[in-house]
Amino acid sequence: MSDRPAWPILEYDPDPRAILEPALPLPAAPVPRRAVLCFFQEVLEGLRVRGRLRVIGHLKSEIGPNPLYLLEEEGNESVLVLHPGVGAPLAAGFLEEVIALGVRKVMVCGGCGVLTPEITAGHVIVITAAVRDEGTSYHYLPPAREVLADPQAMAALVAALEHHRVPYRLGKTWTTDGLYRETAARRARRVAEGCLVVEMEAAALMAVARFRGVPLGQVVYGGDLVIPEGWDEREWYRRASDRERLFWLAVEAVRRL
Repeated sequence: MSDRPAWPILEYDPDPRAILEPALPLPAAPVPRRAVLCFFQEVLEGLRVRGRLRVIGHLKSEIGPNPLYLLEEEGNESVLVLHPGVGAPLAAGFLEEVIALGVRKVMVCGGCGVLTPEITAGHVIVITAAVRDEGTSYHYLPPAREVLADPQAMAALVAALEHHRVPYRLGKTWTTDGLYRETAARRARRVAEGCLVVEMEAAALMAVARFRGVPLGQVVYGGDLVIPEGWDEREWYRRASDRERLFWLAVEAVRRL
C-alpha cells in the first residue's frame, strides 16, 4: 500500500534545497532590506515620472522586464518597490527573487474582491489569514486549509493605519487561482468560514515568506463585489487617491517592522 497522497498538490517536500534556486545579479544600487510589493502599476509609474522612484534593475519573465524601484527619502530608510505580477505563481517567484537579493521585511498592498456588500469600495482590510484555494502555497508549507499572516507585520500595518486615522477591518481572505470559477456555492463556503474578501496571491506570498523566514504583511482595499445576485465592478480600479494612499501606508508599515 503506497503512502503517497492521492493528489500531487499534497505531496509536500520539506527539503529546503531545490534543483533551481533563485539567484540574480545584483542591481545597480544596493538592495534595501525592506520592500513593498505594490499591485498598482499606475501608482508606480506615476511615482517614477515624478522622480519619487528610481529604477535600479529588473526582474524578468516572458511578459517582459519588471522594474525594481528604489524609494529614497531624506531621513528615512530606503525601500525596494516592485509590482509582484498577477497570480500566485508569478508573485511567489518575484518574492523569492527579491528575498534572494537581500530583502528581509515585506509589505504588500493591493485590491481585492469583496464577498459581502457591507464592505464598501475603497474600505481597507488588513489580511489576517488566507484560505489556500490555490496551488503555490502547497509547495512551501504542509497541507492545511489556511495560512496565517505574520503577527508583527499585521501590528505594523495596524499602527500605520491608526496613526493616520484610516478606518480598517481585520479579516480573512480567500486566495483562489480560478477567478472565473468563483461560484455561488464556493463563495458561500468561504463566507461561512469567515472570509471577507477574495484575491489571487495572499496565501502564496504568506507561504513563501514563512518558508524563507521573512515577515510579510498585506493590506488591501475593497474593490468589486462578488455576490450571487451578480458581480459589480464598482469601478474599483479608478480609485487613484485610495491606491496611492495605500502604497504610502505600506511604506510606513514596512519601516515600522
